[in-house]
Amino acid sequence: MVLGTGGTIAGTAQSASDNIGYTAAQVGVAQLLDGVPGLPAVLQGHDLCTEQVAQVDSKDMRFDIWLALAQRVVHHLAQAEVSAVVITHGTDTLEETAYFLHAVLPQDLISAKPVVLTCAMRPASALNPDGPQNLMDAVTVALTPGSHGVVAVCAGTVHGGLDVQKAHTYKVDAFTSGDAGPLAYVEEAQVRLLRKWPLAQVNKGHVAIKDILKDEVWPRVEIVMNYAGCDGQVVLAMLQPRDSVAPLRGLVVAGTGNGTLHHDLERALRQAVQSGVKVVRSTRCANGRVLPVADSEFAHSEDLSPVKARIALMLGLMSR
Repeated sequence: MVLGTGGTIAGTAQSASDNIGYTAAQVGVAQLLDGVPGLPAVLQGHDLCTEQVAQVDSKDMRFDIWLALAQRVVHHLAQAEVSAVVITHGTDTLEETAYFLHAVLPQDLISAKPVVLTCAMRPASALNPDGPQNLMDAVTVALTPGSHGVVAVCAGTVHGGLDVQKAHTYKVDAFTSGDAGPLAYVEEAQVRLLRKWPLAQVNKGHVAIKDILKDEVWPRVEIVMNYAGCDGQVVLAMLQPRDSVAPLRGLVVAGTGNGTLHHDLERALRQAVQSGVKVVRSTRCANGRVLPVADSEFAHSEDLSPVKARIALMLGLMSR
């Protein structure tokens, strides 16, 4: 089952030579698959079904789409005749969607079947689009015996949903798994596995989808960054109540180095904690994890990037 959500892979431009000035989310997922001539050979007799869950530029991804996507993934994975779910997605927030699914999908389902996100850095109208190959690679991964868990496939590389992050603005090989390294490579329609397939994450922000449905409004969690001259005024401003704006429930701070904080920002974050806001310390560094510091007054994100730590914090607040 291939679920479409839009993105660059479904984008079009007026000129085939234009890989930047395109409009994302223009081509339906069924039409995308029709444009991949090598797909029947990769399917090896399996049937391919499609469903359009959303049609958005992934920079505009929303919580309601996440919830609808998770529900449809659960529905299809629960069908005995469904071997795997592939999701076409934009690159900008793919890492967030991958982590969200990794955190909320039932362990029994994704321990037995894979959920494979794929994407493209060039639109479908490009002279040399990367989407068709990525789709074939995603199907290859989905049908690989023993594959399971939430993964992302781009430019022949397979990344775990926990580790994947976009690391380049325009290269077709735009994703990395940081220190963890890639999960596998797709080489001539064969998967070369480097690490074990990922399992569900049940101890960091896990919340059942049925519990998410109880919350009409997701808890407001923002991200702030530490930098030279940071004074903490942004944090103080967010603590001020405003009409029609949900109260702040959580803050993830992308600190410098090992989550270090300017003393003025640290002072503002203490005030946030005193106001009932949960604060999680992360890092703005691309690689490495935040190591625990003795007597630290803020929780640390461990191996999660700021955007993934935000999702974990939101889910954690919803599960209370």
